[in-house]
Amino acid sequence: MLEISVARDFSRFPFGRYPDHGPYSGQRFRDEFMVPRLKEGSLTVDLDGARGLAPSFLEEAFGGLVRLGFDLATLRARLTIVCEADPSRVDEAWAYIVSADGRVAS
Repeated sequence: MLEISVARDFSRFPFGRYPDHGPYSGQRFRDEFMVPRLKEGSLTVDLDGARGLAPSFLEEAFGGLVRLGFDLATLRARLTIVCEADPSRVDEAWAYIVSADGRVAS
């Protein structure tokens, strides 16, 4: 299983939804870090150490996976999200995935 630490491998200060919001956007994290690894197999994303994980970043990074074609069952099997400092962030990220899945299925 591959592991990505947002703080170590991407930025301690991720921000925004799209690249025009800044260099450390949710879209960039998803496209450059998560998607290639999820295509290879299982992935753990560690949110610990990242400051200011705004809803826009989390929704685009995680909910955006569904809009790119990853289905909920595949993500449940392959993706693990951890955040020991604030476990509610894990729930929030999964809520964005489930919500996006509901919109895509409609």
